[in-house]
Amino acid sequence: MSRPGSGLFELLTEHGIPAKGARLYLAACRSGPMTASELARLSAVNRVEAYRIIKQLAADGLLTSTPGRPHRFAALAPDELVDRWIRRASDRLHRLEQDRAQVLADWEEGRSDVDEADPRRFAVLEDRENIRRFLKKRIGLATQQILVSASGSWLARLIDGGVDRSLKEAAARGVKVRVVTEVFPTNLTEAKLFAGFAELRHSNAPVANRAVVVDRGGALVYVSGDDGLGRSTSEQVALWSAAPTFVQLARDYHRRLWAPGSRAEARFVELENPPAAVIPVVSGRESVPFQRLKEITKLGMWASGVREFPMHLPEVIDVLATQLGREIAKEVDGRTASEVAASLSKYYATHTMGQLSVVRERPLTLRVTGCFACTQDSPEIGRVLCPQLLRAVLEARLGQRWEVSKPDPTKHAARGCLFTASAG
Repeated sequence: MSRPGSGLFELLTEHGIPAKGARLYLAACRSGPMTASELARLSAVNRVEAYRIIKQLAADGLLTSTPGRPHRFAALAPDELVDRWIRRASDRLHRLEQDRAQVLADWEEGRSDVDEADPRRFAVLEDRENIRRFLKKRIGLATQQILVSASGSWLARLIDGGVDRSLKEAAARGVKVRVVTEVFPTNLTEAKLFAGFAELRHSNAPVANRAVVVDRGGALVYVSGDDGLGRSTSEQVALWSAAPTFVQLARDYHRRLWAPGSRAEARFVELENPPAAVIPVVSGRESVPFQRLKEITKLGMWASGVREFPMHLPEVIDVLATQLGREIAKEVDGRTASEVAASLSKYYATHTMGQLSVVRERPLTLRVTGCFACTQDSPEIGRVLCPQLLRAVLEARLGQRWEVSKPDPTKHAARGCLFTASAG
């Protein structure tokens, strides 16, 4: 009769693989190389979560990525995996046999120096699972406050290990839970989960040290692990101490990150509602941004099912003119409308944009001849672009709203373009 938990699934979880990770690995074993989305569907695991778990399984050597596109993931053969576990267990047993005498001798030598009531006592914890069990036990005993300093990538580790559930249970008991971390698009889902039961802030500085302070009575600080000294994420070492100075240092570190940090709600809004995107147009490389616009248009038409739509050219020209006017305003001088117009006249002449002259100062009337925008094929471009460009220059330089008239198309050929500008 087989012993309980002898199945491969149970062995995977016993070796620190989360249940969902075990399901993904077994799916790859049964069905051969598959894409991440196929593995997620076959294992009934959320696709976004599956991508993260598959990445970790690949880092641990349980899955390997096959060449080509799309990437497919093949499983390490179960017999090879079991042999690996046997070798590691054998190595640990051999080291334990070698170190047995020294470990017991050290214990006997130091046992009389350890007083259970001594607040300076500390514990060195090894192995990810041991640290998790210890941490969850301490969180379960908390009665007042828990401070967590966590790197952005560590949130997922806390969730995988069930530490988030322990923190949530503590919060339900009335314990104040404060988490300071780095919130980025890649860990936004995990951050929102923590924000559901804890006070959470985004740190404006990197969180280099991971620590948990429980009730001012003790602190757990990781000294190895994800980005530390270990060769893999499983080789973790943490230090727990109740020494007042040690605990205060961990509290001070949390406070230094917390005080200037951003509230979680504000950070979520910032990430989910980014500012308007900008596509830079660089002289000599104009085709690059317009290729990007083509891709955006094709994507929108594909997503909506629209096969054809008219592009309102005056709106496009209006946006272009506003941007050009603001850039030109950086190159001209003047504190009054007349001074700006005089400086703009020189700018037109030196940049082969045509000739701009001041006809009247009140109201400010400008004449442009030989205009760069009035091409033979598209004379309407100048009548749309030039008024908005002049308006943008005046508003950027003088800081108030201006209105610029459109030129009379019947007089354009003989007299050039006349523009009347007035402060709004």
